[in-house]
Amino acid sequence: MRAHYVLIDYENVQPEDMEKLDAEHFKVLLFVGANQTKLSFDLAASMQKLGARGEYIKISSNGSNALDFHIAFYVGNLAAQDATACFHIVSKDTGFDPLITHLLSRKIAISRSKTLEDIPLLKSAGPKPGPGNMTVVVANLRQRGAAKPRTVKTLASTIKSLFPKQLGDKEVASLIAELQSKGYILVQENKVTYVLP
Repeated sequence: MRAHYVLIDYENVQPEDMEKLDAEHFKVLLFVGANQTKLSFDLAASMQKLGARGEYIKISSNGSNALDFHIAFYVGNLAAQDATACFHIVSKDTGFDPLITHLLSRKIAISRSKTLEDIPLLKSAGPKPGPGNMTVVVANLRQRGAAKPRTVKTLASTIKSLFPKQLGDKEVASLIAELQSKGYILVQENKVTYVLP
């Protein structure tokens, strides 16, 4: 697989960790502003785990868009070295968009995402059907607090939305039956009550 460079504007977006990017094809450049003096332990530990595929770039001085210009420079430099690479700028700053439009017109694969989760490659690699489905469903239901689905129909829709275009009605029904058999849900007249672990 070709290289995917993820350039993170840490002044603008502070991911908790880099676990999602722990794959051989990802190279992570974390751009840290001149006034930023602290990183979370989880972020530093997950960057360290990337080894040579993770790099901190500390901006040495302040200035209007100083960090943004550094990111633009690195994209240009890396694109000159590897014309087949894909670039993912992680920033909420729309100022990158004209540059991205220009680079796309030059046949350079690049996008901007507001979070790591929004990176197109990560979105398309969402949860796959399999033995871990139950874990994903239970975690999602726990996270919903009081806003859990109240009917079997809504629960089925919720489960389907967790696995877009991956589970059919049969697989969803099977997951609901498994939730019941484990005692995680009780169904009475199509109404669902929860006893999650």
